[in-house]
Amino acid sequence: MAAENDIVLIYVEENPMAFARIEGILPDSKPDWYHVQLLIFQVPLQVVTWILRDIYINGETFSMNGKQMRLECIQAPETLSEPIKESTDGPGNSKPKGAVISLKDFKK
Repeated sequence: MAAENDIVLIYVEENPMAFARIEGILPDSKPDWYHVQLLIFQVPLQVVTWILRDIYINGETFSMNGKQMRLECIQAPETLSEPIKESTDGPGNSKPKGAVISLKDFKK
């Protein structure tokens, strides 16, 4: 099951609509149902709480206001999830690969 802080892609009628982060999952009074709080990444940011069954949190299609909806858990690409490795120019000299660019230098 998707967990707190996971990023999901919300599909409406099999079309991707928005990305969201799961802020919280709390059990409902009905078994296998949960209150899922989502921070939807759109302008403006929006926080919603949906009451979903556990299978819907895991990616099964469900209906909301007559529209087919689905949540898909997103995994970061491997290139983003790898830490920056340090290279050495000699003994005791280590610096990260690539250059760090200060954005404040671009301000005028």
